[in-house]
Amino acid sequence: MFTQLYKKIRLLKHKNKEPYSSLYKILGFYPDNIHVYEQAFLHKSSSVEDSDGKWLNNERLEFLGDAVLDAIVADIVYKHFQNKREGFLTNTRSKIVQRETLNRVAVELGLDKMVVYSAKLSSHNNHMYGNALEALIGAIYLDQGYRACYRFINDVIIKRYIDLDNIARKEVNFKSSLIEWSQKNKLEITFDLIESFSDNDGNPVFQTGVTLADMQIGVGIGYSKKESQQNAAKMAIKKLRTDKTFQQFISDLKKKQTGENTAEHEFEDLPEEESSAEQTSSEPTTINKTACIDATINEEVR
Repeated sequence: MFTQLYKKIRLLKHKNKEPYSSLYKILGFYPDNIHVYEQAFLHKSSSVEDSDGKWLNNERLEFLGDAVLDAIVADIVYKHFQNKREGFLTNTRSKIVQRETLNRVAVELGLDKMVVYSAKLSSHNNHMYGNALEALIGAIYLDQGYRACYRFINDVIIKRYIDLDNIARKEVNFKSSLIEWSQKNKLEITFDLIESFSDNDGNPVFQTGVTLADMQIGVGIGYSKKESQQNAAKMAIKKLRTDKTFQQFISDLKKKQTGENTAEHEFEDLPEEESSAEQTSSEPTTINKTACIDATINEEVR
């Protein structure tokens, strides 16, 4: 308590109080080394050169924060789910530390208002806010140590913004689920880049198609190849779950190729799409673009 009081008194004498105040609202404590936090919010598109001629940005802090975050989330998940197997724990940790989740939490924390990046760069492009959150964790580790990182991740990130039981039940990696389903059913799935182009701001956009039995069953658009693949897989899974005519076609195909029948639950076991209320702020544009070509894909499949 006295340490924090001393830092607050010292803050009153500081000429530039705003960074300290903003960080205190997020972290719950006053930083010792404000410069490492400033670097955590410095995107590589706005790198600055120090007195030694080195270019500074938040990439190294992001690397450090990523490792610290993984270790602490593993500890939290291990203690919360005491009777679960290793595979479940690994999957749950992956859902927490994935870019989509970190991006959402970063925006809710207000980091989107603190990240410094080039005006030419779109925030849709690379999950920069989630990356900045990892860099912030790296900064906390350097400035305050492991225990402060643990308190921030557990008390702020997890308890305020992530429901562990809910996220453990929610499947988020649609591509992995689709590939696993295809392997289980001995059917070949491929992801192919259809085209890449630029949006109105000059940011690269990728369009990916999912093919099953020489048939395109899903198309996705995203600001990275990975994002476009996820959205394509999401569309394909929705079709597999809901289109009864297509389910019968797949069952007949599997019977012809393997001699095995396809149980109805094998389609129902595929993950459901998230509700619109749970989607992050960066998703609606991609989903709407994907929806625009949904009708075209359905016509091709039929």
